[in-house]
Amino acid sequence: QETLQAGAVVAFMSGVLSSADVFALAAGFRRSMRLCRRKSRLNQQSCYARCPSSCYSTLAAPYEEVVRYQRHPTDRNRLIILVGPAGVGVNELRRRLITSNPREFQSAIPHTTRVQKSYEMNGREYHYVSKETFENMVYSHRMLEYGEYKGYLYGTSIDAVRTVLDEGKICVIDLEPQ
Repeated sequence: QETLQAGAVVAFMSGVLSSADVFALAAGFRRSMRLCRRKSRLNQQSCYARCPSSCYSTLAAPYEEVVRYQRHPTDRNRLIILVGPAGVGVNELRRRLITSNPREFQSAIPHTTRVQKSYEMNGREYHYVSKETFENMVYSHRMLEYGEYKGYLYGTSIDAVRTVLDEGKICVIDLEPQ
């Protein structure tokens, strides 16, 4: 719903939709999802089989059913990204997940421009790089995510994630949207 509303707001701001269209679209989507949820308790058919006209006609299939992911033994492990605002526990969830099964889960080592502390080792807590190197990584699209905190840059590189995946582990990172 948030994605739909954000897309509608972008379309509204670019002049594609009027404000009445945006509100009707959002209201119709909420109504469709309520109908689909109500019917889902009655039987175990897919949402599309139960209500194809209400769920899928709103905006080219905005609803995707969630099913348990079963990795085929020949498939590579995937990246898990935990997203949430400060204080909701995504960092704790990541830590517990890795602690519960360290042979299967591992976190990518992020990059930073801050000064290395005396007890830290480069490549263990962070990859310590200069601001110029960090910015070059950003401009060359080598950073999966990045941000600034207290004047220093922090981020996770694609190479750091690949390192974890190449070890045969599932890479888990947490993000706080800014």
